[in-house]
Amino acid sequence: MEKLKVTLVKSTIACIPKQKAVVAALGLKKINQSKVFTDSAALQGQLALVSHLVKVEKA
Repeated sequence: MEKLKVTLVKSTIACIPKQKAVVAALGLKKINQSKVFTDSAALQGQLALVSHLVKVEKA
């Protein structure tokens, strides 16, 4: 499977609780923090909800 690097680029302060929960579930706490995930349908759904907060790159 393909690896994706997800970086939090915007704050979650003004976000709705569902978006805050998705960012927390991804394990991102601070701006510019990155994590690498294997690509899956569940991950794509999460990233679609917070696409305006994160940057996604191929790892």
